[in-house]
Amino acid sequence: MSPLSDHGSAPELPGRLAAVLPGWLPGQRWFAGKDRPIDAVRPAALTVLAGPDPLLVHAIVDVVQGDRTEAYQLLIGWRSKTPEVASAALLGDGLYEASGDADLTAGLLDRIAAGSTAGSLSFAAEPEATLQAGLRAWPITAEQSNTSLVYGGQYILKLFRKLSPGTNKDLLLHRGLQAAGCKHVARVVGSISGELDGLPATMGMLQEFLPDAVDGWAMATTSVRDLLADPDQAPGEAGGDFAAESERLGIAVAEVHADLARAFGSEPAGADELDRMVRAMTDRLDLVAAAVPELAAYAPALRDAFEAVRAHGSPMSLQYIHGDLHLGQVLRTVSGWLLLDFEGEPAVPVEQRHAPSSPLRDVAGMLRSFDYAAHQRLVGQHAPPEATRHAMEWARRNRDAFCAGYARAGGPVGDPLAHAELLRAFELDKAVYEVAYEHANRPDWLAVPLAAIARSTDGSE
Repeated sequence: MSPLSDHGSAPELPGRLAAVLPGWLPGQRWFAGKDRPIDAVRPAALTVLAGPDPLLVHAIVDVVQGDRTEAYQLLIGWRSKTPEVASAALLGDGLYEASGDADLTAGLLDRIAAGSTAGSLSFAAEPEATLQAGLRAWPITAEQSNTSLVYGGQYILKLFRKLSPGTNKDLLLHRGLQAAGCKHVARVVGSISGELDGLPATMGMLQEFLPDAVDGWAMATTSVRDLLADPDQAPGEAGGDFAAESERLGIAVAEVHADLARAFGSEPAGADELDRMVRAMTDRLDLVAAAVPELAAYAPALRDAFEAVRAHGSPMSLQYIHGDLHLGQVLRTVSGWLLLDFEGEPAVPVEQRHAPSSPLRDVAGMLRSFDYAAHQRLVGQHAPPEATRHAMEWARRNRDAFCAGYARAGGPVGDPLAHAELLRAFELDKAVYEVAYEHANRPDWLAVPLAAIARSTDGSE
């Protein structure tokens, strides 16, 4: 029996969701609260978007975990006949998470094109954007922290799973970059907004979809595979040499940083800001070292590296940055590189994601990503020494090419290698973050950031 009443409300739904979601949410890739048990799930807002059969309800639920309560966005579906969705989406009692239901999610694009409202939800196209309605959607299964739906190979709608008040940083920065004429982002064409605790909040962002684009991680790891297939060739001689693309990527990142500074401004970092930055690095180190014994031996050398930020002599400029830049956040199109997903690190509080920071943080994130790509095929393997040596050569070659491209473009920090102490501190801070992540989620990968920390702190890198 449908949970929708004759009056168009869903009176039974809050109780059903409160009962089933505590057991279902921890199994979802995008759920960020896997570090502690769920005490309760409280439906905060339910908006009927279609019904009665099939039924689509937009749900905002508050997930209570000890002293932490966070809001999540869900699409709840119900059909009198079993829907064709993945078994992992089934909630029981006929309910299911409906982001994989192409018939129901088609209505989201139609609403954006029409500029409609439903309850506190507003669906709107961007100024001067003309959208084609009536397209079916399919979800991108590889995404982790959010859910994206592709409509007819023309648009991609990102539904933000964990919600926070205000304009989402991803939408805010895309709009600013678009207004600045940035050529390294996909065009925003629409959005979904609503309310969270009585304040405006972003629910979704619609962009142009580029079906022929390839993500940087796939390109980089293919290059490494080709190199390791022939241990006698040098990285620059491999058929899939990636260095030219790494240099072009460095140019793109520098140009995005310049466009962000032009769109949102920048400011010099004073002594107080440097102190705050060092405290954040050392606090993270203390927290992770207490949980991961393998990191403790490097703690003194890491603290020395972080203290070098405080003693940095030349001025450091702070501005909006990407915040979580790696090879999986960039796409290669026929016309060049695009940057994606400007939300920042998912585990970082939203106010910190909006805080201005040094562009060197993004550079450090990409340099760490080259190290990950180089070692991806060696994780969990008894790799021969020549394979490890080749992987390190590939990483060095592409890291150098990326920095050369960034310097050539004349971004806000000029040549990253001219700020060696700062860049090293940011890289090591990122590696400590990686240690925490791998320890909690992928223990086999823990050796990758630990090895990088060892190389940096013993002077071999």
